[in-house]
Parts: sequence; C-alpha cells; structure tokens
Amino acid sequence: MSRLANRNFWAGKRIFLTGHTGFKGSWAQLWLRQMGADVTGYALAPLAEPSLHTLLRQADGKEHLGDIRNADALAAAVQKSNPEIILHMAAQPLVRESYRTPAETFDVNVMGTVRLLEAARIAPALKAIVVVTTDKVYRNDESGRHFPEDATLGGHDPYSGSKAACELVVSTWRDAFLRERGIRVATARGGNVLGGGDFSTDRLVPDIVRAALSGKALDIRSPMATRPWQHVLDCLNGYFVYAEALYAGETAVDALNFGPSPAERQIPVRDVASAVQAAMGLPPQWRDVSSTDQPREMQTLGLDPALAAMTLSWASRLSQDEAIAWTANWYDGWRKGGDARALTLDQIDAFMKG
Repeated sequence: MSRLANRNFWAGKRIFLTGHTGFKGSWAQLWLRQMGADVTGYALAPLAEPSLHTLLRQADGKEHLGDIRNADALAAAVQKSNPEIILHMAAQPLVRESYRTPAETFDVNVMGTVRLLEAARIAPALKAIVVVTTDKVYRNDESGRHFPEDATLGGHDPYSGSKAACELVVSTWRDAFLRERGIRVATARGGNVLGGGDFSTDRLVPDIVRAALSGKALDIRSPMATRPWQHVLDCLNGYFVYAEALYAGETAVDALNFGPSPAERQIPVRDVASAVQAAMGLPPQWRDVSSTDQPREMQTLGLDPALAAMTLSWASRLSQDEAIAWTANWYDGWRKGGDARALTLDQIDAFMKG
C-alpha cells in the first residue's frame, strides 16, 4: 500500500500555499487544514465560475489575494506567515491559453517562481519547498514511452516550455542560495489530474460537465490522445509525502514524477469522456473536432513514477478507472444539489481510510 500523508506530521505546521484558489490548490488547502495544518494561501481571486474555492467556503483571514509576480506583496505575505513548508502551485496551467498568452505564461510560471524563491530566502523557519511543475516538462518525442526524471526537459508549447524553464530556475536557486540556508527544495511532476470541482476552460472533465448542464454537444479535440490520468488526491498525496521527506531530511532527490503505474492501460481521451458521461448517467456521446484548426498538442504522454515508489514508497492508491469514477461521482452529486464541501471531505476521508 502506498505511503499516505501523515496527519500527525502536518498538525500545527505552518504552510504557505500558492495557488490556493485553483482546482488542485483548493483540494490541497482543505485536506491540509483537515490534518490540522496552519495554511496561509496566496493566489489570484478565483478565475473560474463556479469556483471550487468558493464552493468549499475556504476564504478567511489567512488568505492573500495577489499576483505571484508582485515581489513586494509576495515577500510580505511569506514573512507574515513565517512558513515551515512552502507548496508552490500557482501557475498559468493551461496549454491552449499558453498559445494565446505565451509571454504572460512565461512571466507567471518562470518569473513568478523566481519571486517566490527570492522571498523564501529570508524565511527564518523554512525547511522545505515543493515546486509543482507538470508531466509536460519532458521533451516529448511522441514515442509513447514513460519518461523518467532524468529524461531531457523541453516543451513544444509555451506552457510546457515555461514549466521546463521553471525546473531550471529551481535548480539554480537551490544550488546558488537555498542549500546553504538548509532549505530543501524540489520539483514535483504530476500527471493529468482528475477530480471534482475543476471548472477550468479547455479541460476534458469540466467540458463534459458544462455540456451536460447546458444540453450542448461535447466537443473533443484529440479523442485518441493518451495521458497519465490520476485522481487529484493521489497527486496531492505525492506532494505531501515528498514535503514530509524533504522536511525530515529523508531524501536528497531533487525531482519526482507522480502518476499512474506504466503497467496500467493507456486510456485515450475518448474513453475517459465516455466513462465519465456513463458514470453521471449521461449518454456517452461526443463530437470529434480534431480536424479543425487547433494548436498542436501531444498525442501520447506517460510518466515513470518508479523513483517515487523507491524513494517515498508512494504509488497511486486509486486506479485510473477508480479516479474516473470518483470524479464522476463528485460532479454527479454536485449537479444534483449536493454540497461541494461535504462531497470533497467525504472523498478525502475515504482516501485516507484506504
């Protein structure tokens, strides 16, 4: 069984969480607080409507709404919170948006990380930083192989390229400034995350939900594309146990992949869409729009999480099929009037119980 985030470790820990108003950040904030962590959030106001952050009712006095490129505001928030651990999730996370706003994507993902690491240099109690990048940091040759951590970094699209550049930033700040301060910093490369409450644009499951709510047809750009699908709780569990190990000095590994086992079947986008629709009681139907004029996106992508298994005893606790089912059940419950916070807490509790 995979190692699970240690509730006793997180109880009372001061955590600075960037991107807390986003999809993964909202799940992370709620889970950390359920384990007793003292979480300070820093992010832009929620962009999606509806917003999971709002639905979870998490806004409070520990929240800073601001841009991670604002060095002064960011440094002040870090100083005020005096964190022991930083989890950096704030980003411009969308591939298609990166084609529309490439310079801003690099500014947020690269220079935003620079600003955060600069602020971290003067945090007196800080011991560990986990910078979240992506499965797309690797130079994808479309071979279908599962990339290990030592594979060549790169990126065809601006999002992937910005995250690969972010990896270099982290490496530089670690070697030049943070290691000598005793601050352990590493990057976490997560797979394609599924889970309830994602309302972002140009993402598969939110598009399914929007189509269901509006009665419109679902359009899929690349129905045969495959991705390393995993539930948000599996991904976050990887980030959390990595932070625990860094804090305790249990690992010196600078980057880890978190994704489903390569032994699992490669599930194409069309099968994920049909499975989610079926689990929500919807007819499994969609339109293939891949022939239209679309920005280039990779057709195959896989991660090799063997190093995380060896280093942290981490592995996905949910199969890809289970991740799809949990995701569909959350959205189905919510669209039928269920309380988003209760739905989310129920899944966190079930995950923690194994």
